[in-house]
Amino acid sequence: MTRKQRRLALVGASLSVLALAVALVLSALRDSIVFFSSPTDVAEKELTPGSRMRIGGLVKPGSVERGNNLQVRFSVTDGKTDIEVRYQGIVPDLFREGQGVVVEGKLETGGIFAADTVLAKHDERYMPREVVDALKKSGRWQEGEAKSAGSSEK
Repeated sequence: MTRKQRRLALVGASLSVLALAVALVLSALRDSIVFFSSPTDVAEKELTPGSRMRIGGLVKPGSVERGNNLQVRFSVTDGKTDIEVRYQGIVPDLFREGQGVVVEGKLETGGIFAADTVLAKHDERYMPREVVDALKKSGRWQEGEAKSAGSSEK
C-alpha cells in the first residue's frame, strides 16, 4: 500500500469508529431524550418500579397535603390520569393547585412517584407542548386564560 492509501484507510476506519460510537450513544439515550412524560404515558407504559423519569402536568386541585419535616403529597394530572407524588423539601413559590408542574424522581411500587425535584411553571405559556396537547385532548385547556394572562405583561 502506498502512503496515500494507508492514510485513506486510517481516515475511513476512524470515521467508522466515530459513527459507531455516536450510534451507540444515541440508542442508549433514546428513552431519556424526551423532557418528560405525561401521567397517561406513564400509566400506558407500565414502567418498572425504580425507573427514573420526569412527569409533567397540572397539580390536581384538592390533592396537596403537607406533613411534618417539609413532606408534601400531591397528584399530578393531565386530565385523564393522575399520579400521586411524594416529595420532601421546599416546593417552589409558584407551586399551587391547578398550576403546571414537572417533577423528577423515581417510580415506586404501588404507582407512587418519589420526587427529588419539583419545578413549578409560571403559567400555561411556559408549559411544554406535550402537556398542552394532553390538556387540550382532555378539555381542560383554556386558551382564553393563557392569552389574557399574557396580555397584562410587557
